[in-house]
Amino acid sequence: MKPFLSIFFIVAVVFTVSGCSNGSTQEAAANSVKPEQPVSDAPKTPSVPAVFEIPAGTSLRVTLIDGVSSRKNKSGEMFLATLAEPVVVDGTTVLEKGVKVQGRVIDAEESGRVKGRAKISLTLMNVMDGEKQHPISTKPFRAEAESTKGRDAGIIGGAAGVGAAIGAIAGGGKGAAEGALIGGAAGTGGVLVTRGKEVEYRPETRLKFTLDKSVSLPKIAPKSS
Repeated sequence: MKPFLSIFFIVAVVFTVSGCSNGSTQEAAANSVKPEQPVSDAPKTPSVPAVFEIPAGTSLRVTLIDGVSSRKNKSGEMFLATLAEPVVVDGTTVLEKGVKVQGRVIDAEESGRVKGRAKISLTLMNVMDGEKQHPISTKPFRAEAESTKGRDAGIIGGAAGVGAAIGAIAGGGKGAAEGALIGGAAGTGGVLVTRGKEVEYRPETRLKFTLDKSVSLPKIAPKSS
């Protein structure tokens, strides 16, 4: 009987030890399993801003930042301005008031001494969105100085009258005629020396341009300097 009890005791001990070992092994295995990592989201594609078509014929009223002049500016020079009014398409404000625009001097001619009035032609080239430039095309804005013919005639006529008066005092009728010729020549010289009026638009002057081609642009707001 004792041998049987001894064998039973040994078997029981073996099973007990084996069970504990298996439990520890399973627990260790469970602890060694790394928690499942969440699947990272795929990189999102940046959203493309909506664009709006501004039709040809749309008016762009601007306020000059840089002044322009037929006397000072040359063809090809650039100037800056800001929108004096927002540009609205179908009830949506696409370009807000204050957005910067870049323009170019197409042509500039200063007034001549004998004939030829001062002229200047301008166009808008780009809408500024921070460092970005969005090309646009506008009809040329053209301006021409007022004629000085009336003033020139006054200069010549006045000088001739003064010359005639001096000639009359000096030598009667013949002297008056000669004096008129001399005075008229002097008056013409005055016109040659004096230039006509120039076309000049100072900073803060408002000008109106018109798109000659439709353009698609995103919404643009003024950027702080």
